[in-house]
Amino acid sequence: MSLVTRKFLVIITLCWSGIAAALPQIEHWQTGNGARVYFVAAHELPMVDVQVVFDAGSARDAVPGTASLTARLLPEGAGDLNANAIAERFDALGASSGSSAGRDNASVSLRSLTDPALLQPALETLALVLRAPTFPAAAFERERNRALVALRAQEQNPGALADRAFYQALYGQHPYAQATLGTAQSVTALKRADLLTHYRHYFTARNAIVVIVGDLQRDAAAAVAETVVGRLPGGSVPPPLPAVAPATGGKAHVAHPSSQTHILVGQPVLRRGDPDYFALYVGNHILGGSGLVSRISDEVREKRGLAYSAYSYFMPMRQAGPFQMGVQTKNESATEALQVLRATLERYRAEGPTTEELIAAKKNITGGFPLNIDSNSDIAGYLAMIAFYDLPLDYLDRFIDQVNAVSAEQIRDAFQRRVDPERLVTVTVGNGK
Repeated sequence: MSLVTRKFLVIITLCWSGIAAALPQIEHWQTGNGARVYFVAAHELPMVDVQVVFDAGSARDAVPGTASLTARLLPEGAGDLNANAIAERFDALGASSGSSAGRDNASVSLRSLTDPALLQPALETLALVLRAPTFPAAAFERERNRALVALRAQEQNPGALADRAFYQALYGQHPYAQATLGTAQSVTALKRADLLTHYRHYFTARNAIVVIVGDLQRDAAAAVAETVVGRLPGGSVPPPLPAVAPATGGKAHVAHPSSQTHILVGQPVLRRGDPDYFALYVGNHILGGSGLVSRISDEVREKRGLAYSAYSYFMPMRQAGPFQMGVQTKNESATEALQVLRATLERYRAEGPTTEELIAAKKNITGGFPLNIDSNSDIAGYLAMIAFYDLPLDYLDRFIDQVNAVSAEQIRDAFQRRVDPERLVTVTVGNGK
């Protein structure tokens, strides 16, 4: 290890020792009906963020688009309240709520002041939305039509077409191949009964994770969790998703009357909690994850002027999530841009990062990390990730150490083992060939 490297690591260690003392301390328990609760006390502001996360994403869809539409319909009616009454209750209490669904999970959130006169009725309203949604028929038709309009708009968006084709090429018959929003055919076929079945099957206590971050003591946080999910049926945890088959390579082109071609290249690689995560994460920061100073951006943009931006990233999920490289370029430059993209990856796999690149990457990652956890909502997001993917409770405490422990040889080894140029899938969308 060079003298410069040693000095850099010493400085980072000293800085981190002060930051680590201020990291959130995670408390964990279960509600009486089996929901898992993760709590961080944050007393700087008289506010609390609550997220309830369910293993109920689009990967669980019986009909593509079910999870997305279910999440959108939750606040449209609950108990004897309609959508306007629910929204007015939250507004009158100075609270905000939202719901969404991705591939792996669905979540419902609440942000409220901790004044009991405001917090308690906000929590009770959230609990009603989770416990007794009515999925009104009129709202179902309206939201389904909105989804169909969004799907039609995607047909005119080359970026959306590329993303959809990329996941289909990567995942084939696996549930991850399904677009979260579904397809025009599947959404048209959806019935209100499909949403009710999805809700009853997955929105249960044992399938729920409650994340609480805010100005509360432990006993108050326990009361919050019981209020929000304590009356949900116990239910059960769904079976694991099937493993993802390795990609077999191949190319797909989607014709689109655009002046530019969207190019996506990648393969399924990484699960959350994978032992190679930090080597691939730090390594990708150098390859294409650090914006204009990454190798891919330097080769594609700075040296050749082929595109405004070019990037790469890993997206770990419950099962193997994608490694993805992307660039948007003029139709006539598509072949050259694709060649440069692949050549840059292959050279990086062979050589690994330089000492200077590795030092700069670690400095950038560790220097920016405190900013990623400087708000309650940021902490809640990390906490939801830790809980849902069963990561160690000291994940945030060890993050900087894990980054600093990565060596150039570990990066080269991980990329050579996990990213196979022969298995890369290539998807292009544009007016060229």
